[in-house]
Amino acid sequence: MKPHHATSLALLASLTIAATSFATPSTQIWSPSTDIQPYSVWHLTSDTYVRTNKSGAITNNVYDAGLTVGVLPFEKIQLETGFDYMETGTSSPADRSPLYFNAKLGTPENSLGGGSPALAIGGYNFGTKTGLTNQNIAYALAAKTLPTLGRFSVGYYRGSRRVLVDESGRPANDGVILTWDRAMTEISDKLWLAVDYASGKSANGALNLGFAWSFAKNVSVIFAYDIYNNKNTGGKDTFTTQVDINFGGPRRKE
Repeated sequence: MKPHHATSLALLASLTIAATSFATPSTQIWSPSTDIQPYSVWHLTSDTYVRTNKSGAITNNVYDAGLTVGVLPFEKIQLETGFDYMETGTSSPADRSPLYFNAKLGTPENSLGGGSPALAIGGYNFGTKTGLTNQNIAYALAAKTLPTLGRFSVGYYRGSRRVLVDESGRPANDGVILTWDRAMTEISDKLWLAVDYASGKSANGALNLGFAWSFAKNVSVIFAYDIYNNKNTGGKDTFTTQVDINFGGPRRKE
């Protein structure tokens, strides 16, 4: 149901830690996936992360509008690139540099031979403010769909030692990515479930659980709950809604 349409965003962290945000490539709920937008398909997203508790050091909600497009006309090798405009609506310094960029190159399952996993490399959180929003995270992923069980993904990410830090200012700039997702066709071909996890003590570390419902072939909405590994950098849990709309694509020959 959501193989190319799930998208997400991470938090803008507190002023005293480091501002954090996801320039969103095609994702599960939170973490990047091996999915890539098809050639000339534009993906528009509107994401909201709302705090479940307003106590603590980090209480900001986060709002994101993003656009991603597939740029290679090939089946076995694909590339997408995009940007996001994200802010908290507060006086955060990061709100004065709200643009973030991303790109991803990959190949789908079985493209390298029967049974081969999907592979992807990419980068996200390329912000425009040095030392504040330029997380510059690079990652590599592999994913495999198993009959009945769904798709499992594993990967690794690494970003800026200066920006991705824990509450003491120590580098917390790398970690593993683990995800599971499945279209629940036994119930409805419009329903999709996912769980994803990113390790680490920066604001990027989180466990996310949610589902999506497809209201049309090109329109879906994710509803999810986000649990941050480190409450001092990620803050209190959030509830997210992510509206995803696809449009464009190759023109049919008359």
